[in-house]
Amino acid sequence: MPKVLWGTEPEDHDYPAAQSYLSLLADADEIARIMEALQGAAVELIKAKDVIRASGLPLLARSNFHVKRDLKKITDKKTLSPILLVRGDGAGHLALTIADGYHRACAVYWNSEDDFIHAKIASWSSF
Repeated sequence: MPKVLWGTEPEDHDYPAAQSYLSLLADADEIARIMEALQGAAVELIKAKDVIRASGLPLLARSNFHVKRDLKKITDKKTLSPILLVRGDGAGHLALTIADGYHRACAVYWNSEDDFIHAKIASWSSF
């Protein structure tokens, strides 16, 4: 299995993609606060299997167009952009939100579920 190479920061288009997705889940003030927190957050390393499990999302198939593209990037030794997460709440049964990078997370899982994903994490303000 090839080693996953990571960029040091999310790509410029990752933040607007995260904001667009999150706008379906919360109001504009909350999203603005989360986006500011994500942009200022340090990159953390989290095992792929933990990201997928905590999100509660199904693992996308290797044949998914975007997953396949990211698996090819891994094989070709091209860097992946760190993903953007919003921390869930275990006590409140709120899953981790993958604001941007779901396909990348699945591709890294398929490469090896024990691989570390590079991610920036913010929290919902209601905690």
